[in-house]
Amino acid sequence: MSSPSPAFQGSSPIHGSGRRESQFTYRQLALLASYSTSSPLRVIAHIDLDAFYAQCEMVRLGVDEEQPLAVQQWQGLIAVNYPARAFGIGRHCTVTEAKKLCPNLIAQHVATWKEGEETWAYHDDAASHIGTHKVSLDPYRLQSRKILALIKQCLPVDMQKVEKASIDEVFIDLSAQVHSILLQRFPELTSPPPYNNPTEKLPLPLITALDWQVDVLVDLDDADAEVDDPDWDDVAISIGSEIVRDIRAEIRRALHYTCSAGIAGNKMLSKLGSGHRKPNQQTVIRNRAVQRFLSDMKFTKIRNLGGKLGDQVKSTFNTESIKDMLAVSTEQLKLKLGDETGVWLHDTLRGVDLSEVTSRTQIKSMLSAKSFQPSINTMEQAVKWLRIFSADIFSRLVEEGVLEHKRRPKTIHLHHRSAGQTRSRSSSIPQGKPLEEAILFDLAKQMMTQIVSEARVWPCANLSLSVGGFEEGITGNMRIGTFLIKGDEARPSKVTSRESPLDPSSHEPQEKKRRLGSSGIQRFFPKREPSTAEDGDGRTDAMLSDHTRQSMEHRVSESYSRQVSITDYMCSRCNAGLESAEAFQSHNDWHFAKDLQDEERGKSTFASGRLPVPRGQKNTTSLPRKKASGGVDGGKKAEQGQSKLKFG
Repeated sequence: MSSPSPAFQGSSPIHGSGRRESQFTYRQLALLASYSTSSPLRVIAHIDLDAFYAQCEMVRLGVDEEQPLAVQQWQGLIAVNYPARAFGIGRHCTVTEAKKLCPNLIAQHVATWKEGEETWAYHDDAASHIGTHKVSLDPYRLQSRKILALIKQCLPVDMQKVEKASIDEVFIDLSAQVHSILLQRFPELTSPPPYNNPTEKLPLPLITALDWQVDVLVDLDDADAEVDDPDWDDVAISIGSEIVRDIRAEIRRALHYTCSAGIAGNKMLSKLGSGHRKPNQQTVIRNRAVQRFLSDMKFTKIRNLGGKLGDQVKSTFNTESIKDMLAVSTEQLKLKLGDETGVWLHDTLRGVDLSEVTSRTQIKSMLSAKSFQPSINTMEQAVKWLRIFSADIFSRLVEEGVLEHKRRPKTIHLHHRSAGQTRSRSSSIPQGKPLEEAILFDLAKQMMTQIVSEARVWPCANLSLSVGGFEEGITGNMRIGTFLIKGDEARPSKVTSRESPLDPSSHEPQEKKRRLGSSGIQRFFPKREPSTAEDGDGRTDAMLSDHTRQSMEHRVSESYSRQVSITDYMCSRCNAGLESAEAFQSHNDWHFAKDLQDEERGKSTFASGRLPVPRGQKNTTSLPRKKASGGVDGGKKAEQGQSKLKFG
């Protein structure tokens, strides 16, 4: 029996003297629990909804699953279900052509926003009113959210590593869940390794066959190897297939959608697997089957190789076959494509992919646009579309968690095109109150008014509204009143960072701190007590120690979210510019606390003339030093709280 090709990562058990042993170690098993991308036992699933838009309309309309249906957008098709595909209908067809191929076809137009209306709806005449309607994909986004929520419900709460790849597909890293199940089903894996050496080999699974049920099982690289007993990677991927099978069944039962899936050792292979046999099937690609699975495939089917890079590789090596490309050395690939691309392509063609399943890919901007046919010619028409754009964007912001203060855009942009010329305006989005659709609409109207007032803008061929500059919501903020509570009363209001930026003493010279002792504002704050009580992060439950401005910067750098606007805020007392409302509030709190401290020391803040000094700058208002008589000051002493300016 031939050994696995060195071009691929083999997983068949090592043979020697007729005795088999697992090729996997205790260390590699432990890596599985931590979602390590380098674990050879890793299990990744890709779930892809079958003809998703078409299924959404079938479920909404309650039509039979065998009924041919296509989703229409104007005179074209954007989705075709599998019964309709049997008639030769594809997305390249027009509605007229499709109905000639299948007279029984249901062509359902997508929902649209109608000019002047504030909500999207299904309009029977939408296809003939392209000038006054705008496509809405909100119905499909809503169903996508339901499916994603259901998938997470099927997974353990502490093991939900799910990446939404698009509106109709998700990646799931099942590694930790598979590890947990392995330990339950095979207690021998819970024993410490021999000699406490994690590099020792695992004992072989005490099973001789695995039940793949109705899964599509890719043939092994060596057909004779099917008679071999499975190793731990086979067992792990089998458990993963069970989990995915149950998830797909629950989606079918609860929401009436079918989906296909791929289960493999990485994201690339699992995505290729989900498209291998559709609809409503799942494909398992064992590590020992990677070579067989990829060898007859075109590399242009692989993600990132279907565009310009794929065309470059194809023209450079005169082939698009993975099997042919395996003969090309790494050095040749690096020479022709560059070092980084060459190494990546070499690994990719052999089924190697160390990319991580990321639980959330943050959206950086949102756009709603319309090209007008015919063009619009009045402000009234433009305002109607701006209302639609605002409603469209706000509905997506709700999905991003704007109502729960999870994420919030900072800026809004309007683009206007007329006679080949594009004009743009931008504005900051006010903060300090919940973001509403009306706020976006008012800002859009203001920007449109500016554009109209500055140039000739009619007729208008295109309008687009977008928001960007997303940032996380505010967490763990404290009001100034909390800082003035004594003793244990302050403890329930915990600070999310180890330090607070509001201690005025942090801005004083070191020698002044020593003079203040404990008689200043510090006596308003609870003191750190030698308590052993700790919070969930293992930190003592104490408040307000060493409050420095640096702690605020640390909180931001650690991604403790803030919900702010990019608008600058100016302090009326010291003319300091602050970039956010939260920073402005903290700055005012600093002044307030400083005033209290100055009262304790018997002098007025305004009389002192001392202003808060930014970090890294010299304090030019420090107390004057005593000058020798006869100096340039004429022997006059500066009054307390004043300083002399030096010229020249």
